[in-house]
Amino acid sequence: MERKFDARLDTVPQSPGVYLMKDSSGAVIYVGKAKKLRNRLKSYFGGGPIAIPKVAAMVSHVADFEYTVVGTEPEALLLEANLIKRYQPHYNILLRDDKGYPYICVTLNEQYPRVFKAFRPDPDARKAGAVYFGPYMAGDCALVLQSISDIFPLKRCRKVFPRDIGKERPCLNYHIGKCMAPCLGTVSEESYRNMVGQIVMFFRGKYDGIEKDIRSQMEEAAAALDFERAGMLRDRLYALENIRQSQRVFLAIERDADAIGLYSDAGETCVRKLELRDGRVVGSSTYFVSGADTDQPEIIENFLMQYYEDAPAIPPEILVPFMPEDQELIEEHLGAKAGRKVRLHVAERGELHDFAVLAQNNAREMMVRRILRGGAAGADPSLALRYLEKLMGAEENTISRAESFDISNLGNDDICSGMVVFKDGRPDKQSYRLFKMKRVEEQDDFASMRETLERRFSHSGEDGFAYPDIILVDGGKGQLSAVASVVRSTPGTEHILLAGMYKNDRHKTAGLVLEDGTEIPLEGRNLTDDEVCLLRFLTTVQNEVHRFAISYQRKLSGKRNIRYRLENIEGIGPAKRKRLLAHFGTIKAVQEADEEKLKECKGITEADAANIYRYFH
Repeated sequence: MERKFDARLDTVPQSPGVYLMKDSSGAVIYVGKAKKLRNRLKSYFGGGPIAIPKVAAMVSHVADFEYTVVGTEPEALLLEANLIKRYQPHYNILLRDDKGYPYICVTLNEQYPRVFKAFRPDPDARKAGAVYFGPYMAGDCALVLQSISDIFPLKRCRKVFPRDIGKERPCLNYHIGKCMAPCLGTVSEESYRNMVGQIVMFFRGKYDGIEKDIRSQMEEAAAALDFERAGMLRDRLYALENIRQSQRVFLAIERDADAIGLYSDAGETCVRKLELRDGRVVGSSTYFVSGADTDQPEIIENFLMQYYEDAPAIPPEILVPFMPEDQELIEEHLGAKAGRKVRLHVAERGELHDFAVLAQNNAREMMVRRILRGGAAGADPSLALRYLEKLMGAEENTISRAESFDISNLGNDDICSGMVVFKDGRPDKQSYRLFKMKRVEEQDDFASMRETLERRFSHSGEDGFAYPDIILVDGGKGQLSAVASVVRSTPGTEHILLAGMYKNDRHKTAGLVLEDGTEIPLEGRNLTDDEVCLLRFLTTVQNEVHRFAISYQRKLSGKRNIRYRLENIEGIGPAKRKRLLAHFGTIKAVQEADEEKLKECKGITEADAANIYRYFH
């Protein structure tokens, strides 16, 4: 590679520009920009080590490159974004749409605009003037469409206007005030488009104008003694007010902003954008892109350039988790599109900080949801098991039931474990089990794992507790050995496959270790589709078993703390605490008892009863 490109690099100018990397077939596999083209290309082909595995993988596939010199850095930024959009290169961060996350389309390009759910934007329709809002989670999309139905008398039939005007009688929706009925021919195109304009305002969170217009119509109808129409308009006002009340208020002042949250796991990053309009959260968008934590600087820059290129609105302030390298260039580009100043901001305190944290938390929740369902909508979760069989040298379709165990404790207290079960790649929550240690009295994860497995294998298919096909151990070689010592000494478990799931220093699933000590890394390189599928499955299992075990430990800790609360009361020690709980049964019953009932407990004096009652009341 060094010999192939060295002579050519000398001819590359030290100017701003954009470069295209191509593979042996001539396909563009990466598009990048640089302030100084020659320096950037030398970083790829100058012979020095490439520290980032993804970049090294990309360079290994480069057979040729070309570049375009531009006059300024803003031109380079814009050209890069356009070329990424055109070529969709494999190694760039791409904002692709997932059919599991639909949009809502408003066809402003039509005489009588429609509002409907769309699984992905149509570039031609968008160019003609259609507006897309989203993408939404599927349930959110349905709620938004229902809200529009409650507030706006929009047509819902399949009639095409103006072609079908006056051909048929209006449907029931007209008679119950749910449709303007443009099919009658009594509604002007202008009136209908004004109502659709209000729907666009609704998506942008500008409710005041909508409320003012509906209230004015209601008052006019009441003055004309048209009480039926006034009642329908009143119901629309109620529906609008219910939506406003359900939306979280972040700012006392009316202010518009977007907040972008990022969360990476299983080789992907979730980008969650929340929209704040007039101080209220009114909308959100969710995207998943290929890339880990280390790719987040590139992800945030590409998102800002790709998403807002076609966004229906750009707010004056965009909150980001960290500032992109080309902050000023991006602000200049977005400001030119918006027609006013646009500011990128890392909020470190106050209400805007809370809003930014909400976006981050949302990104994490969306990633957890995606991992639990096995990836994109319609993904086959069993594909990971087929690849796992291949790695472990097992016959195809031998792995169906997978089990995993995790230990949780608080020092020497509340030592417990959780067992989760996955069937054909999906969690089978009815088969989950919890274990509170009976023999292990001090913190010892290996001893606790041995007790858990011995108790688990005391059950079998005869009592509805079938043996697994594989046990995925939460941990590396040490934890795997502890599990193997029990499993391999238990009759009837010879067929069970064993593997450990280890994590990196960022506490993310990083790979698999087999029983013979073979390690299979699943991070830090350009993963195949099979490897991504397996990583996502292992991440799901590891996160789920950890969540299940620690939830049980916290529950036990909570119960223990409640029991010992009684010892905070003057005159009540361990002996009297035990007597109180033995007499009343629960801490709640002790709390609700009056002094006379408390004195009925053996060993509780009149002073004790007074102290207990005073403590709780």
